[in-house]
Amino acid sequence: MRKLTHDEISKNRSTLETLNNVNKLPVYVILNSIRSSYNVGSIFRTSDGAMIEKIYLCGYTPTPEKKEVLKTALGSQESVKWEYVKDAKEVVRKLKNDGVKICALELTENSFPYYQVNENSFPLALIIGNEITGVQQDLLDLCDFSIEIPQYGIKQSLNVAVAYGISIFDLRRIYDINRFNQHK
Repeated sequence: MRKLTHDEISKNRSTLETLNNVNKLPVYVILNSIRSSYNVGSIFRTSDGAMIEKIYLCGYTPTPEKKEVLKTALGSQESVKWEYVKDAKEVVRKLKNDGVKICALELTENSFPYYQVNENSFPLALIIGNEITGVQQDLLDLCDFSIEIPQYGIKQSLNVAVAYGISIFDLRRIYDINRFNQHK
């Protein structure tokens, strides 16, 4: 087994010029009042890897102008569409009006495991809340459903960027499997 070189990996990747031709995952990510610039940068980088539609930065979530966001985003702020909107509820209402299903990554009385999302859930807006307080109740009230990552240890949750990475790549898998099966 030989590790691929950077050039070998790059030849099959999209470029900033070809991004418009890429089949994006129909997921909009709403980051609401995320404290850590490093978490935001990490979420940008993961969003590029999953090739999502767009990130909405809301509340006091830091934007890519902050050097700490740039440090972990590693340029992905250029390949992932993003917009700052102060009030996350405004974004949720707009997306909902456009026919997008609204989902929170949050433990609620009705949440179900992230891997049980089905193909009828797309297009989807995924709300990621604050590292300590999670998704606000007024946003949960606007959601169609909520998903959770089952925890087996003594802690109740994962780091927000890690939790996002787990859920977004499984959403990508679910979406891609459905697309593949439709084209058979």
